[in-house]
Amino acid sequence: MTGIFDDLKDYGHEQVSFFHDEETGLKAIIGIHSTVLGPALGGCRMWKYADDQEALRDVLRLSRGMTYKAAVAGLNLGGGKAVVVADSRTDKNEALLKSFGRAVDAVGGRYITAEDVGMTVADIDTIRTVTRHAVGGSNEGGSGDPSDMTALGVFQGIKAALKVSGQGEKLEGVKVAIQGVGNVGYHLCSYLSAAGAKLIITDIYPNQVKKVEQEFGAEVVAPDQIYSVDCDIFAPCALGAILNSRTIPQLKCSIVAGSANNQLEKDEDGFTLFSKGITYAPDYAINSGGLINVAAELDGYNKEKVLNKVSQIYTTIESILEHSKKEHVPPHQAADALAEKRLKEARKQTPNTSFGFRSQFMTDTKIMSELTAASLN
Repeated sequence: MTGIFDDLKDYGHEQVSFFHDEETGLKAIIGIHSTVLGPALGGCRMWKYADDQEALRDVLRLSRGMTYKAAVAGLNLGGGKAVVVADSRTDKNEALLKSFGRAVDAVGGRYITAEDVGMTVADIDTIRTVTRHAVGGSNEGGSGDPSDMTALGVFQGIKAALKVSGQGEKLEGVKVAIQGVGNVGYHLCSYLSAAGAKLIITDIYPNQVKKVEQEFGAEVVAPDQIYSVDCDIFAPCALGAILNSRTIPQLKCSIVAGSANNQLEKDEDGFTLFSKGITYAPDYAINSGGLINVAAELDGYNKEKVLNKVSQIYTTIESILEHSKKEHVPPHQAADALAEKRLKEARKQTPNTSFGFRSQFMTDTKIMSELTAASLN
């Protein structure tokens, strides 16, 4: 049975901090995986986790993914992520959001937060009232909801995957099965529908399904049926770890390309897809449009520049998949190699300029109680 420190060693984090505020009920974890390329930027996910261990594993996986995402996207940023253990539909309120904002502020700029599952642009606006280390809001020069840019990047990546797999890049008549039609999934449906694709969708929220069904004429299936539908492309746009030993054998597609983070439950699942001849567009490479969008705020937001950089996701996916074919390695390994090469080069150039202390894990009760009292009250 593995423990917390085993997880930390496996994922290679610089710092993981726990925050608790009894008055507001805040239970949050901020994971800073790497600051080699710059301060760690990544969204905050508000989710009702089954237990604390599940929340920790999620923040560790997500923050490591952000390091690789920023590296592959060519951004001078590190990887970080936060989770708030709460039900966003029933537990969220202004006091809780401000308490989380103070937790972000306590990290001193090493982590910059943004929107993720369970969080909205309005929530970021509230958080920004207590910390300047947040992006993606609508106030004070914020760029607003990044989901459209994420979807645009995925759309570009899908076209690149089609081209490399020998099917051309035209989407007319192509069947795309989309798992999750929330903010990003909805925008992706819009791009795909306009390009002539045939949509097959599912979501756990009926109102979102109905909206997409009515607007784009999508076929609807139950959540547990989406894996086995006959399609050309499977686009996971919900939560992660959905490509595994149970779901992969059900797939009837030639390409997997979607916006969800951490789609592979285990590293070997990427090998399984490869052995089955299914082209996988690595998640953190294809879904970086949202990160590119909010990161632009740090230098003064310019939409034209953002659109230009997001369009380059096409080239990134094309390059990764071509390398995968040439070297006979799974695409997720080809993407990892690209990210690790950039990180290695950065460490050589500036070996002693990490923003903080490596392998610093704040679990001591006394330290945490002092931090909570000082920063959250």
